[in-house]
Amino acid sequence: MIPIRDTIQSKNYPVVNTIIIATNVLFYLVQIAQGDGLNRFIVTYGLVPARYSVPELASYFTPGQQVVSFFSFMFLHGGFWHLLGNMWSLYIFGDNVEDRLGSIRYLAFYLLCGLASGLFHLFINWHSQIPTIGASGAIAGVMGAYFLLYPKSRILTLIPIFFIPYFIELPAFFFIGIWFVLQFISAAGSSAQMGGVAWWAHIGGFVFGIIFLKMFLKIPQSGITQRIRQKTVKQKTHRLQVIRTVGSANDPNLYGSIEVTPREARSGTLKLVNIPWGYQKRLFRVTVPPGIRDGTTLRLSRMGRRLDDKSHGDLYLKVVIRSNF
Repeated sequence: MIPIRDTIQSKNYPVVNTIIIATNVLFYLVQIAQGDGLNRFIVTYGLVPARYSVPELASYFTPGQQVVSFFSFMFLHGGFWHLLGNMWSLYIFGDNVEDRLGSIRYLAFYLLCGLASGLFHLFINWHSQIPTIGASGAIAGVMGAYFLLYPKSRILTLIPIFFIPYFIELPAFFFIGIWFVLQFISAAGSSAQMGGVAWWAHIGGFVFGIIFLKMFLKIPQSGITQRIRQKTVKQKTHRLQVIRTVGSANDPNLYGSIEVTPREARSGTLKLVNIPWGYQKRLFRVTVPPGIRDGTTLRLSRMGRRLDDKSHGDLYLKVVIRSNF
């Protein structure tokens, strides 16, 4: 299963989340530029528990390096696919959490989740000499916050079946809940002295993400956050929209709605529409013409129910113009 996006669109562009993603990419480029010195770079800026538990190893590092590694480890990655997987998850879940907390609180929240995940991993694997790197712990904290904030959201998930893309919506509490259970099972079956994924960092990040969220929600937003919100209001809806249709048993036609912003209504837009069930053509394009008005109905020929004689009804989409979504 490959998560594509959630069905809750953030009201503002995720400035801090985007900066965090860009910073991770920048650090990865610095990594691959190390050449033969990569291993030393990882040991220096990654989180190695034995550096703090074994005095002989600690003596090789300055106090500054010992402190910096608690933050630098969360911006390093073990390879391109490690980076891509983490950043894609952050892209999906981080924008909504930033939207709820505001940019300044979200930045502090993300860093604290990463720090907490590192400390949790450190104490669970106290004598491990294996460097821990990656944003997974911090992202697990973001997922924990999302789990608490948007349990009824749905995650649009791609399931490739014989090279045919099949889209299904899974409830966020189910998707993230299954993810957390898998982390716990993997952690319970792993050894601290074995290489691989830092499962306990994921678990620690997730749990502390829930705790930190409750704390941060009690902190008032700053004036800077309010100014950032005014500058980053989104002017577009999701390009890919999931349409939940209705219709009577005797009517071959189906009915749904499609959302656009006032700007998209004025200039026109192109959307990808997915119908969750019952269609030969599950993903298709819908052209919203410029100058369309709220409540206008678009007719999509032969996208309704399939009839006994192999003909099809139509799909009617009501245009909903939303300035605040």
